[in-house]
Parts: sequence; structure tokens; C-alpha cells
Amino acid sequence: MKLRLHNYWRSSASHRVRIALGLKNLEWEYVVVDILKGGSAGGGGQHDLGYRTMNPMAQVPTLEITEDDGRVHTLTQSLPIIEYLDERFVDPRLLPVNLEARAHARAVAEMVNSGIQPLQNLSTTNKVGAIGGDVKTWVQGFITRGLAAIEEAVAGNSRFCVGDAPTIADCCLVPQVHSARRFGVDLAGFPRIVAIAAACEALPAFAAAQPDRQPDAIAAR
Repeated sequence: MKLRLHNYWRSSASHRVRIALGLKNLEWEYVVVDILKGGSAGGGGQHDLGYRTMNPMAQVPTLEITEDDGRVHTLTQSLPIIEYLDERFVDPRLLPVNLEARAHARAVAEMVNSGIQPLQNLSTTNKVGAIGGDVKTWVQGFITRGLAAIEEAVAGNSRFCVGDAPTIADCCLVPQVHSARRFGVDLAGFPRIVAIAAACEALPAFAAAQPDRQPDAIAAR
């Protein structure tokens, strides 16, 4: 089996899947999709016909799976990709066995995925800028509101978001913390989130997935 992740270094959704692949100790190929200027028409590589055949939403990431018998599958949307990886490669689990803990991990992941990330992604901020809005102020407000809710949701003494091992929730939280820092959000009011992020970032899978360590980030320096 061969895994190819079509992604972009600064995409938080791509970042999530890179973390999951690392936690699962899987070998995979990094395929660059430059969402800023990589397309044949200059609008970003995600809009090229070949890529949109795999991903009709023209978003990153896309996971391309080539089976040993030659069959090829393509998966889109970061959370379904992570759940697929967790179901196919069971150890270590990214979704807890306990029913309530599993639902909680999914809920925290969705607080990022649905409650924050769509409001800070490139297509949204481009529209805000186009109508004369202050992009930084726009993004900071939504990130701060979302992190405040997550801070309450992960209250407790566990090392990670849900328990003492990383889950899908941590795969989503760490990229969001990275985005918060990039947009200048003050994290002083979120001590649990900061502590969880630090515990995650000390692990090899999280460290290797960091945006500035990706080949397209390095090439852009």
C-alpha cells in the first residue's frame, strides 16, 4: 500500500492529517498543492482540473491510497481521513474506546473544524479583505471565542484533550493553536490549551508535522 497526501504546509486541515499519519507511524509521500499561486491559471493548485477530479471542493488535503493490487482510493476532508486511518490502522487509537470519551474527542475536534477554522481559512479572509474588512481583527475574534469554549471543554487534569494519550481532538487543537499564534491571538487566558499544546508538541509526530518543517515551507524561504 502507498499513501500520498496532497496538502499545503500552512493549511491547518493538512496539518491535522500529517499529525495523524505520524501518530500512526505510517510512511507516506508529501505532494505539494500550492493553494496561493500553484494553479495553471494562477489561482492556486487546488483549482486545477486534475486536482478537482480528486477533490471536487478544491480544498486540501486529499489522501490518495494505492492498494497493493493497484486499486486507488481518494479521501477528502480532514476529519473523515483521520477516522479512516484510525479504523484501518487501529494502534494507537485516535478515537477513544469509551463511548462518552469518543464523543467528547469528536466534539472538541468539531469545535475547531466547524466553529473556528472555516472563519479563518483563505477563501473567507479573501472575501473579508475584498469588502474592506480588517482581516486580522476578524480572525482574532473568532479564534478567541472558539478557544474560550475549548478551554472549558478540556478542563481537568488529563495530559491531552481527552485522557492521557493524543486523540483526534489534539490533532485539531494543535494546528489551531499554531494559527492563533500566527494571527497574534493572546493565549494567556487559555492555560489548559497552552499546556496541552506543549505536551503534544513534545511528541515526534507533532513536531514533524509542524508547518515550517514541510518541504514547501522550506522551499519558500
